[in-house]
Amino acid sequence: MNDRIINWNLDPVIFWITESFPLKYYGLFFMIGILLAFYVEKRIYAKENIPIENLDKLFIYVVVGILLGARLGHCLFYDPSYYFANPLEILLPIKKIGDSYQFIGFQGLASHGGTIGVLIAIGIYCKKYKTNFLSVLDKISIVAPIVAAFIRFGNFMNSEIYGKPTNGNWGVVFQRDDLIPRHPTQLYEAFSYLLIFGILVLIYKKKKEKSNGLILGLALVLIFLARFIIEFFKENQVDFESGMLINMGQILSVPFIIIGLILILARKKPSVQHSI
Repeated sequence: MNDRIINWNLDPVIFWITESFPLKYYGLFFMIGILLAFYVEKRIYAKENIPIENLDKLFIYVVVGILLGARLGHCLFYDPSYYFANPLEILLPIKKIGDSYQFIGFQGLASHGGTIGVLIAIGIYCKKYKTNFLSVLDKISIVAPIVAAFIRFGNFMNSEIYGKPTNGNWGVVFQRDDLIPRHPTQLYEAFSYLLIFGILVLIYKKKKEKSNGLILGLALVLIFLARFIIEFFKENQVDFESGMLINMGQILSVPFIIIGLILILARKKPSVQHSI
């Protein structure tokens, strides 16, 4: 076997907690990403002398926003007809198999939906606690790529959301599906997000004044531009994408890129000088 080809055949289940409830690598990596992001965010709050109690409250809003948004995003963006016909499966980790429902865990989370969910959750938090919306988002944006990276590591462990075939001389063979060397697009995304995290940290450290949306804008542009480009190497997630010029992941990335550019350009717009 060619040394540049990696054969991957890991069981996505680490162990079974009960007969019907597994601990999977995806869930473990998701939680590790959230906890690491919380740790880094805690240091940012400490640096800015913001009470940690504020972050503890925000953390709950963000986690709920990610989970609800990501789940609803998957159901509405990728397979709405199925979930409208089976509404119980939208928010419950079950699936109808035969004449009965069985616990299978949530089979599908969409990162774009998770982003929207977080934005809404933070908006609710800021309104309730009378906190500056852009200021909170700037700080959350710094650590968001950590969560995104570990989600993609989890996808790799699950042998899912992989790439198109390579030329056959290199790549990863996800043996749980087929024997074709493919682009490990999960790793492309994961390492891109970790690089973006490093860039955002450097920018945050160099900023003397408050960002007021600049870091958020940069995060949106970098994260979703990386997603847009990597999607060209990725297999389509659902059948209806086959006839599309760009896939659903790319279509959903465009608005976030535009919003990010607007935030960046708004910061660079020179102030009007009035003469007397």
